[in-house]
Amino acid sequence: MNSLKGFFYGLATSVTFGLIPLFTLPLMQKGMMFDSILFYRFLFATFALGVMMKVKKESFHIELRDIPLFLLLGLFYTGSAMFLFWGYGFMGAGVATTLHFTYPVFVTMLMWMLFREKASWVTWVAILLAVYGVSELSLKGDELSFDVSGVIIVLLSAVCYASYIVAVNKSRLHDMNGRKLAFYVFIVSTVMFAVKALTNQGIQPVPDAVSVGNLVLLAVVPTVISNITLVLAVQHIGGTLTSVLGAMEPVTAVCIGALIFGESFTAQEAWGIFLILVAVTLIVLTKTIQKTLSTVVRKIRPRHA
Repeated sequence: MNSLKGFFYGLATSVTFGLIPLFTLPLMQKGMMFDSILFYRFLFATFALGVMMKVKKESFHIELRDIPLFLLLGLFYTGSAMFLFWGYGFMGAGVATTLHFTYPVFVTMLMWMLFREKASWVTWVAILLAVYGVSELSLKGDELSFDVSGVIIVLLSAVCYASYIVAVNKSRLHDMNGRKLAFYVFIVSTVMFAVKALTNQGIQPVPDAVSVGNLVLLAVVPTVISNITLVLAVQHIGGTLTSVLGAMEPVTAVCIGALIFGESFTAQEAWGIFLILVAVTLIVLTKTIQKTLSTVVRKIRPRHA
């Protein structure tokens, strides 16, 4: 049951996170810049989490030794968003999305290098299928043009997100209430994006009431909900499997683009979604697949072997 809950939380994380374009694109069309959008996103998310914790009468107390960990997690989380948006200036969004989604590889590598935890062959196959599927969803036309600087910047985004997942999984904050953990991480992110916005064009005012609504939804659905379910998924099934389930993020984004914004849906995108669904199925059935193959091998192996 814990594994099933973990898979559910992981899928919920990726699906809600994939809704970012639904709320972000209308704000950009109103002339809002990334720094201001991200500042309001984390400010409103922090406020929403604070209200939730107050209503549920949950403690805000943390120990002094937790503060450096929250600063580190906030740095990783902020760095992931910042490097990804920075990378958009060097390459097409499709290439950037594909490069960013290499983060399951970095999660697996970090888990092995730092904690000697090896991923199964089923997990590696799922990672490869997922990355290939994301590339089919993201790479279109002449978007293959990019430079080395952009590649490095977007890979830093992937490394930051992978580091965030690993840190949540392996730090002493692993068993902390998901709302409390996200609350303090979002405080750090809010401050960092405020500083970044003030050093550039400044924090823009929100254009209208509709934009306020989009910012609130951006803060609640793909930020508060996705981060809480991310923590819960990591707690139940670990960082590696949670990261691979993130492949549903671009699937959700493509579906939103086709259904809400009238974007075309091609055979290439359908193939990419199929590959991702196969990868997700492999992850969900990893233990069953390994157990079944082990049983088959034992039955067909010669008795004297």
